[in-house]
Amino acid sequence: MNSYTDFAYIYDSLMHKDIDYEKWADYIENLFIMYDVNPDLVCDLACGTGNITIPLAKRGYDMTGVDISEDMLNIAREKANGLDILFLNQSMTDLDLFGTMGAFLCMIDGINYILPPKSLLTLFTKIKTCFIDPDGLFIFDISTEYKLKNVIGSNTFVHSDKNIFYTWQNRFIEKRKLSDMFLTFFVKQGKKYSRFEERHLQRAYSVNELTLLLKKAGFKSVDTYDELSFDKPKKDSERIVFVCR
Repeated sequence: MNSYTDFAYIYDSLMHKDIDYEKWADYIENLFIMYDVNPDLVCDLACGTGNITIPLAKRGYDMTGVDISEDMLNIAREKANGLDILFLNQSMTDLDLFGTMGAFLCMIDGINYILPPKSLLTLFTKIKTCFIDPDGLFIFDISTEYKLKNVIGSNTFVHSDKNIFYTWQNRFIEKRKLSDMFLTFFVKQGKKYSRFEERHLQRAYSVNELTLLLKKAGFKSVDTYDELSFDKPKKDSERIVFVCR
């Protein structure tokens, strides 16, 4: 079961119901203004089907999208509809770019999917030492431990609409700080339904843990905010945004 393989083709129909990507693009631009940066080149890590990459490209940014799933990238290329976006099929931890960027993004849980802290340090170090401009910004978010442990937890969720039915079974492994997610999909195709399964693993990182890794990688400033706001995170924040330079 490869994450985001079959899932790629129904990803947008599910995610657009829960996430306002234009609002995220607005928020990212406001962070650029707040931190007084005007990046020409922006790299969107774990870009998926381009839901943040494409809106920012339409606003004039020279975008590069990186994702491990070629299926996701194929959909992103179709959606880009002629926009000049470079999409690269790479793992984040094997990141290899042609030059430096004014900003890096990794939104909607991309960091949670990097399970070993050592691999995360490798990514942070590559960005800081090789691929980001001296005054560039690195913006990313995480699903918090509070969310993975208490909201998703070890619960089962069911979704049903006209064309898609799925069950989402979860198990939070306290000792390893891992959220183990098993999804079973039934997707209508003509008069029949096709079935496929996906397994996703996300690690719960604390703010302190990530801050230490970022500082070790060479970032001097690490600020954190509650989701889509400029307020400080709370104990029950479900998503936290990091702004690093």
